[in-house]
Amino acid sequence: MDRRIEDYAIIGDEQTAALVGRDGSVDWLCLPRFDSGACFARLLGDEDNGHWRLAPKDATGPCTRRAYRPDTLVLDTEWETPEGTVRVTDLMPQRDRAPDLVRIVEGLSGSVTMRSTLRLRFDYGSIVPWMRRADGHRVAVAGPDSVWLRSEPEVPSWGEDFGTHAEFTVDAGQKVAFILTWHPSHEPRPPLVNPYKALRHSVTDWQKWASHCRYDGPHRDTVVRSLITLKALTYKPTGGIVAAPTTSLPEELGGVRNWDYRYCWLRDSTLTLRAAMAAGYVEEAEAWRDWLLRAVAGDPADLQIMYGVAGERRLTEFELPWLPGFGGSAPVRVGNDAVRQLQLDVYGEVMDSLAVARRAGLHSRPDIWALQVALMEFLRTAWRQPDEGLWEVRGGRRQFVHSKVMVWVAADRAVRALERYPQLEGDLAGWRAMREEVHREVCEKGYDAERNTFTQFYGSQELDAALLLIPRTGFLPPDDPRVAGTIDAVRAELGHHGLLRRYSAAETTVDGLPGGEGTFLVCSFWLADALLATGRRAEAEELFEQLIGLTNDVGLLSEEYDPVAGRQLGNFPQAFSHIGLVNTALALYGDDGAG
Repeated sequence: MDRRIEDYAIIGDEQTAALVGRDGSVDWLCLPRFDSGACFARLLGDEDNGHWRLAPKDATGPCTRRAYRPDTLVLDTEWETPEGTVRVTDLMPQRDRAPDLVRIVEGLSGSVTMRSTLRLRFDYGSIVPWMRRADGHRVAVAGPDSVWLRSEPEVPSWGEDFGTHAEFTVDAGQKVAFILTWHPSHEPRPPLVNPYKALRHSVTDWQKWASHCRYDGPHRDTVVRSLITLKALTYKPTGGIVAAPTTSLPEELGGVRNWDYRYCWLRDSTLTLRAAMAAGYVEEAEAWRDWLLRAVAGDPADLQIMYGVAGERRLTEFELPWLPGFGGSAPVRVGNDAVRQLQLDVYGEVMDSLAVARRAGLHSRPDIWALQVALMEFLRTAWRQPDEGLWEVRGGRRQFVHSKVMVWVAADRAVRALERYPQLEGDLAGWRAMREEVHREVCEKGYDAERNTFTQFYGSQELDAALLLIPRTGFLPPDDPRVAGTIDAVRAELGHHGLLRRYSAAETTVDGLPGGEGTFLVCSFWLADALLATGRRAEAEELFEQLIGLTNDVGLLSEEYDPVAGRQLGNFPQAFSHIGLVNTALALYGDDGAG
């Protein structure tokens, strides 16, 4: 079967996540955290790199149908066979001490023989564990990792080809539950989870959470699915949100643009806060704000663009040569060297996020303003430097226009805070002067008057989809002719089958990488937002309809899309894409956008 990224669905427990394919195979799972080593890595290799398939014995292709239970992260996968119909329900219940993967087989009609094939491979598919039996369990141990597998009722299993296999038959109304539990190998086995109780609680808890969504416009189910996905990408102990639960899913099949996204980017903060609060999720917004404050604490000169889920700073990048990559797309990378880049726009994102949080009435803390003052003092001189920009290019630093616009945002939000809250202390005159100077320079050096468009960096002819954010930031009003000109230019030069590339990767050396990539989904959502802001509502709605039509059968989006091949590309599911979907829906049809 030709595997596609959109063949997968996500389940998770807000500390890690698994990807389940249409064929009933769990092909990706990192334990115990999003950024831990994978024990199932077939996603980036083959069956010998670890997977767990649970499907009818004679099934060779995808399932007959699958769907999440309404407003939950509980996945039902069904097969219709000549002998009968069977359902597998997959979930990861909210953990007490240890992560559990629960798979419940239920006979719906007839009598179906099922086959379970479990191949555990720790450390991203490279380590075959030692297997033994204990107390009715299969126990796998390798170094620091231990996994226990049991079934209720107990199903006989055997070892073969470095895997654990089982065959059993379910009649209509019969159920068999499998529970896989991880724990540190030096600790005793954690308490057993009741699979059926876990299922009931998971359905109830997710549906209760989803019911708090304030959005009640068109495509509500799609919006709620995006919000549930963002919740699934949240590391609950700290409130951090990973960009995706995967690493190295390719931006071009067979290409080298394969990156590790299992970390938290500061850039996502403003858009995430806006989406969460507008949809009614203040608790999640506050947890993300507090993660942000902990992560960026310290010397502003040491601010990173991304951090680990608990705020870790060292995310050293290295390659895994034993994994061939998805669709032969190598190298497979762990860690992300972009963490060492200078990206000035993140200072603006942090300042804007904290401004949004303050205006929304999130619980304030006395150290927040002191942090903002420190950030502004750093930017006072640092803003003139070239940087790598929001797309984390590896072709050298430049004077990126979007970075300078976000520096202006930082100064603007600082000035506005002092004007609105006179009890705060800061250099109002100095920050106003800085705001004016940045604005003047961007309009002089980052704008091409002949083409009536802003450009990717000073003096360039290239364009950048991030320029579409200019009206959203307030840098220029939506009715400014330069805004309309930039929207039209970006759409004309970066458009591809109605969607947008983020920049002209195949025609420029700006990113320092060979090959191309797909259209970048969040950029197309930004285009819809820009069209709406400039009064082109019908075009915005048409584009939004096209974009939500790209979600897979269970409502998920990756980072990019290839409109020619008709397939998703990049890490999956991608927080940035789902944030874009939610914010565009809210802009079009929310309380402030309905028209």
